[in-house]
Amino acid sequence: MSKQLYILEYPVRCSPNILYEFLSTPAGLGEWFADNVDEMDGVYYFNWSGTVEKAELLDNEPDKFIRFRWLTSAKTEYFEFSIDKSEITNQTILVIKDFAEKKDIKDQSLLWDYQVKELFHRLGN
Repeated sequence: MSKQLYILEYPVRCSPNILYEFLSTPAGLGEWFADNVDEMDGVYYFNWSGTVEKAELLDNEPDKFIRFRWLTSAKTEYFEFSIDKSEITNQTILVIKDFAEKKDIKDQSLLWDYQVKELFHRLGN
C-alpha cells in the first residue's frame, strides 16, 4: 500500500526568519519536535525518549522551506516545513507536507497538531 501526500497549514504570528530557525536547526527542532536533535553531515538524529530516528536533509532555502526524508522511508517520501505568506492578510503560514497511509492521515494530522501547538507555545503564540 503506498502512502499519499497530505498538507497541513497553520497561521503563525512570527517572522519567517525566527520560524525558520525552529524548523531547520537542531536546537530549534529540539524545542518542539523531538526531545533532542543532533545533525552530522546532513543527517539529523531525532531522539524521542531514547528512540532515535534519522532523517537526511534533502533540500532547503533559508526562510522559505526545509525538506527531510526519514532514512527508513521510500525515496519518494519526505516531510517538509515551508513558510508562506497569506496574500490577503499578509500573515505568516506554516505549511507541513508529509506522507501517510490514507487510513492514517487523520491520526498523523492530530499528531502534527499537537507538535505545532508545542511550537506555538515556544514561539509565544
